[in-house]
Amino acid sequence: MSGSLALHISVLSSELHLPAPQNLYSCERANCVLYLNKQSSASFLSPPRIKDEPDEDGYYASPKEDSKPLKRPREEDDKDKRAPEGDNKKKKQKKEEEQKWKWWEEERYPEGIKWKFLEHKGPVFAPPYEPLPENVKFYYDGKVMKLSPKAEEVATFFAKMLDHEYTTKDIFRKNFFKDWRKEMTSEEKSTITNLSKCDFTQMSQYFKAQSEARKQMSKEEKQKIKEENERLLKEYGFCIMDNHKERIANFKIEPPGLFRGRGNHPKMGMLKRRIMPEDIIINCSKDSKVPPPPPGHKWKEVRHDNKVTWLVSWTENIQGSIKYIMLNPSSRIKGEKDWQKYETARRLKKCVDKIRNQYREDWKSKEMKVRQRAVALYFIDKLALRAGNEKEEGETADTVGCCSLRVEHINLHPELDGQEYMVEFDFLGKDSIRYYNKVPVEKRVFKNLQLFMENKQPEDDLFDRLNTSILNKHLQDLMEGLTAKVFRTYNASITLQQQLKELTTPDDNIPAKILSYNRANRAVAILCNHQRAPPKTFEKSMMNLQTKIDAKKDQLADARRELKSAKADAKVRRDEKSKKTVESKKKAVQRIEEQLMKLEVQATDREENKQIALGTSKLNYLDPRISVAWCKKWGIPVEKIYNKTQREKFAWAIDMAEDDYEF
Repeated sequence: MSGSLALHISVLSSELHLPAPQNLYSCERANCVLYLNKQSSASFLSPPRIKDEPDEDGYYASPKEDSKPLKRPREEDDKDKRAPEGDNKKKKQKKEEEQKWKWWEEERYPEGIKWKFLEHKGPVFAPPYEPLPENVKFYYDGKVMKLSPKAEEVATFFAKMLDHEYTTKDIFRKNFFKDWRKEMTSEEKSTITNLSKCDFTQMSQYFKAQSEARKQMSKEEKQKIKEENERLLKEYGFCIMDNHKERIANFKIEPPGLFRGRGNHPKMGMLKRRIMPEDIIINCSKDSKVPPPPPGHKWKEVRHDNKVTWLVSWTENIQGSIKYIMLNPSSRIKGEKDWQKYETARRLKKCVDKIRNQYREDWKSKEMKVRQRAVALYFIDKLALRAGNEKEEGETADTVGCCSLRVEHINLHPELDGQEYMVEFDFLGKDSIRYYNKVPVEKRVFKNLQLFMENKQPEDDLFDRLNTSILNKHLQDLMEGLTAKVFRTYNASITLQQQLKELTTPDDNIPAKILSYNRANRAVAILCNHQRAPPKTFEKSMMNLQTKIDAKKDQLADARRELKSAKADAKVRRDEKSKKTVESKKKAVQRIEEQLMKLEVQATDREENKQIALGTSKLNYLDPRISVAWCKKWGIPVEKIYNKTQREKFAWAIDMAEDDYEF
């Protein structure tokens, strides 16, 4: 298999010629090779299951069979009831289609204006803390100790995570204990001085029992909870924006708890404090009804800013970052922003060759500042590195981007693995996710790096004449709206488009084409360093899948034996009935072969995906029109690529893109 993504594959099934998983990809576009590090500290949280997605084994949920036979309706029932029901469904579907706001067909607002009218009900706050029952004890140094309400609440956060790996990490325990002591009374502080002497066992068992009780709830109890959630959604989950009802993405304020972070985050274990109405800034239009705060409270501020897209904001206490309540990804505001993002990336396509020629010339500049800027831009372009914004005050995570790389983050190898001018990167990127990569670079880049590193200590900046402000100003001069993220979006999208062209085989069936799509998406995820830890249930789910594959192989062997027997019988009898039996057996064999192939493709796909997060690139860096066009060209249902929520997010792309769309 040739092209910019050379997948190193072997045969998973000699019978069906399916490619096996590999963890090594070569990508000429980025001129690099990325090795997936199995010991990576990446620990992405698994996204919630979408109801219309298959389960972990790739199967959709099916309703339970009723033990009683279905009563066949009478003819008069067919006329009086069944036909109107079908008509009603069609009418409902047509009405829903008519109600969908095709904002992309309307004239856009002037630059900077996001909306003209905005009204909403504000956020839903986390419920107040409920004290533990008297029979649930906390022990310190082997003795029962009654905790004050504030100290007890924070203790429960740790107790709920007692079986989790986090609570074994020194940095997590240290941060938790420090913040917990801030919530204690002076008497508690003087007594509780060592976390190792704290016994949270009963608390932990209590919450496990509660969790188990929730699983065992009756249908009626579950229905009550569902109805309450639906009530909250109906009241708080929608807003009115410019005469249209729009869905809000996250109207519930996150409850207090312990910060986890991604990777080995230095602030893991710190206390995420409860958000109160006094922390909240409300944004709505002047002529709207301002949502009332909870009784006895007031909002921090009420704004009427139609140049921003958020409805509610507050500042969280861990990193001092501003959090927002925004509209759902399917909203006009989000959709327009996505559309504009990909159109900006498409504009880069028209001038990227000129930009690349320019930074190559700048490698020879007499000014050190210009040379450093040019080499940094080369890395941003070819390796999809983030620029690396300056840290906020008080932020201690040792994460870096391109502009903030230090000498210790790279190693230069004149020759390595049979290639010349190799650069070895090893640093913590966004969310403390390790970036490890060995990449061959052009000779002049290599020589410049040697120059940048001369007479420097490991902790010194690699690009000491450069920062993100300087780089961003230069990017704006090259093209209006150009940022490091635009390069990332452009390279991700163009890579997907190229890989789809090279990997898609016209004669393949739908499962095989989807495998090709996922491999193209995977090339982008690797380029963008979108890693994840293998799911905890991975080995078990693979074993389950292998059991199904083995059973299907046995079924296929039986079907082939039956076909062979039917053919032999047909030779003897030579009648029409025998011929029909042979045809029936042939179809059975073909059907089982397809089912087996589907399962084996699924196994390959799952194995290759175990350490790569495909969702991030698919939802944030890949122009959805590329995927939609590919689906339309090859007759693949869009539902196979995007679930219901994602189809709502990309409704504009699904409606606009034709099968010949080019990024």
